[in-house]
Amino acid sequence: MHSIDLAIGGMTCASCSGRVERALRRVPGVSAANVNLATEHATVSGQVDSAVLIAAVVDAGYQARTLQAPPPAESRWPAWSASATAAVLSLPLLLPMLIMPLGLHWMLPGWLQLVLATPVQFGLGARFYRAAWSALRNRTGNMDLLVALGTSAAYGLSLFELLSQGMHAVLYFEASAVVITLVLLGKYLEARAKRRTGAAIRALQSLRPETARLRSASGAETDVPIAQVRVGDVVVIRPGERVPVDALVLDGHSEVDESLITGESLPVDKSAPDRVIGGAINGTGLLLVRTLAVGAESMLARIVRLVESAQAGKAPIQRLVDRVSAVFVPVIVLSAGVTLLAWGLVSGDWEQALINAVAVLVIACPCALGLATPAAMMAGTGAAARQGILIKDAEALELLRSATIAVFDKTGTLTRGRPRLVRLQAADGRGEVPLLQDAAALQRGSEHPLARAVIDASRERGAPLVEAGDVRALPGRGIEGRIADRVLQLGNARLMRDAGIDPGSLDLQAAELQRHGMTVSWLVQTAPSPQLLGLLAFGDEIKPEAQTAIARLQQRGIRCVLLTGDNPGAAQAVARQMAITEVHAEVLPAGKSAVIESLKRPGERVVMIGDGINDAPALAAADVGIAMATGTDVAISSAAITLMRGDLSLVADAIDIAQRTSRKIRQNLFWAFVYNLAGVPLAALGQLNPVIAGAAMAFSSLSVVGNALSLSRWRGSAREKADAAH
Repeated sequence: MHSIDLAIGGMTCASCSGRVERALRRVPGVSAANVNLATEHATVSGQVDSAVLIAAVVDAGYQARTLQAPPPAESRWPAWSASATAAVLSLPLLLPMLIMPLGLHWMLPGWLQLVLATPVQFGLGARFYRAAWSALRNRTGNMDLLVALGTSAAYGLSLFELLSQGMHAVLYFEASAVVITLVLLGKYLEARAKRRTGAAIRALQSLRPETARLRSASGAETDVPIAQVRVGDVVVIRPGERVPVDALVLDGHSEVDESLITGESLPVDKSAPDRVIGGAINGTGLLLVRTLAVGAESMLARIVRLVESAQAGKAPIQRLVDRVSAVFVPVIVLSAGVTLLAWGLVSGDWEQALINAVAVLVIACPCALGLATPAAMMAGTGAAARQGILIKDAEALELLRSATIAVFDKTGTLTRGRPRLVRLQAADGRGEVPLLQDAAALQRGSEHPLARAVIDASRERGAPLVEAGDVRALPGRGIEGRIADRVLQLGNARLMRDAGIDPGSLDLQAAELQRHGMTVSWLVQTAPSPQLLGLLAFGDEIKPEAQTAIARLQQRGIRCVLLTGDNPGAAQAVARQMAITEVHAEVLPAGKSAVIESLKRPGERVVMIGDGINDAPALAAADVGIAMATGTDVAISSAAITLMRGDLSLVADAIDIAQRTSRKIRQNLFWAFVYNLAGVPLAALGQLNPVIAGAAMAFSSLSVVGNALSLSRWRGSAREKADAAH
């Protein structure tokens, strides 16, 4: 038994991935097959040769290759060129129909209509014939088969009329060309949305450095490719470098920024025997570490697998259309065949019988059906984008409209994601300004987040700037410097203990501040006489709109949950202010996706709102992921929805526009089918000739577009509130 990975090409929807899976599972020797639509990869287990698997996929109508094989050359033409070219060729055919209500009767010569329609039908529309043939071979029906049948009928009848009637022929070339143009546009929009789903995985993989610096037993250092690093190897990590592997610190002190992985807003002090995570960024110290995990076993690789697994389970809304089309196609083809035979045998007029049969196919040709989803999507997502909400695909709208649970990350989502100085307490009676002045003097020139918070606070309060000399870092404790004849130190509780200074009554205040999730630093004087000068407390400020945003969701009956990698004190402090009763703290990325899965009980629809790489698995595992644009590219790529202004009040607006857009999609699909179901019997009874059938089909498309465009007037409450404030 072994596992084979294949790259699959030609898939456009969830039904395609299901068809490839079935084809692979039918191969003798295959025990399991899983096709991931997001990554376009197939994983097959069993005793079978890869060439046999590739042949099975090709026979099903798709492309396949091993991951080691070179990818096919990319087309020189952009993806949108097919629909744009079809539109240019179809517009002259459609124009006479558009100007007819104005009393203008103008028509292109028949031979020119043929010249314009032919490349659309057989060049740009060739993909529909190939997909239709593949569906027929697999004994299924889809929308491509409807497009191929309907447009071929309209084109074929037009060609027959042109050859038999000449200049006086009634032609339907515009019906075939416009249908192909509109469906090509819809296919392009679907493909563009699907391509974005792989961006999260590519961004995650880019976090891992290409090389690592190994130290041998003799002390020599060598840069090697990351693939050559083995468990147990000793790796040197210089200041500012990205940590290449999951490892254990052997020697050195530094502050490591793990916010991309854990969500913790502050760099974490690292010394022996602490663990460091691959993908984190080293601070100002040199670290010597021993490798604990590499390759597929690293935390970053596990996060990638979690995102891939979560994405693989998603199914687009277009699957509904494919399912209906599977029944709709044979019914329409059968109706057309019955119409042809019935009229031909009863009346003996086979030409009229052919015209009526073609009318059945033309009225049933899924122009409005193909346009229903993309038209509403374009209108809804366009209106949402103007309000700062980017929606990537129809599936997000389908799922978001019925959201019942909203899960929020803390750092950078409910809070600003950067520490601020929130409390000063002097111990020597000098007041807050001198305390802040001394602390700012020590921190000048430092890029540490807490140092920036001290500098910002000193500027806001107008504390005079003073110079500190002999400034040096105290690894694992803080910083030291000299102001005039005084030697001062600023840092953590360990620094104060090492200096032999008693915190006195401030110890209780510090404990209370830490219980509320704040970080406490101590300012002490070590010379000429040791004494405690005071404490500084840092906290992550809650976004001003957060409480209102949570309240709006709760008013909608949506349960709000806090899920964070931060400590329980900080999490509970934020939750109390937000009136959130369910809190999950100190949760790592794998744990976050597990919490999301536990919330996804029957009848529940879970939405995850986050901003960091550590949120990527949870964003992908949730029914709908919503990312803040102020966060990382990986979070944005993993999420189906992005809030461009970082304004939490847009979450409720996103749910509102999702409900409205999803409603429009369903209305459009309903009316598209109603036109077909009402028109087919009329056409079969000879009450609709192909011209009227084509006009009815065009009218159904116009009604679908008009219904969708009503969404463009939508304005979110967040924008209305902002406009009212101005």
